Amino acid sequence: MTAPDSPIPRFHLAMPVDDLAAARHFYGEVLGLEQGRSSDTWVDWNLHGHQFVTHLAPERAQRIHNPVDGHDVPVPHFGLLLPVPVFHELADRLRAAGTTFVIDPYLRFEGRPGEQWTMFLLDPAGNALEFKAFADDSQVFAV
Repeated sequence: MTAPDSPIPRFHLAMPVDDLAAARHFYGEVLGLEQGRSSDTWVDWNLHGHQFVTHLAPERAQRIHNPVDGHDVPVPHFGLLLPVPVFHELADRLRAAGTTFVIDPYLRFEGRPGEQWTMFLLDPAGNALEFKAFADDSQVFAV
């Protein structure tokens, strides 16, 4: 899952979690991410070549939602743009793990600019994740 030779800069994102053991299970076992360095209060994860860190922070802010294509999208959220086959493999993996989706995997903006597969779910700490896939990469920023 590494991309060290990628011409695109890799991001670093730190997210709060309220239970590191639950985060280790979800990100390591359910999503299948490789774990990096860690301590009693944080864990580094290899998120397809990006540095994603879960930090222990038991207090959580209230979440809001915005309407997009007939669905209430949780804000804030983060995720990855995946190749279409990888998106469907991940969706199958999440279903097999018994994941409850905030928004089930579906084809958003079908037949319109920006057509994409998307799904939303929450990690054990309530952080919203979106994974999406474009069959046509030129549609990522389509208007």
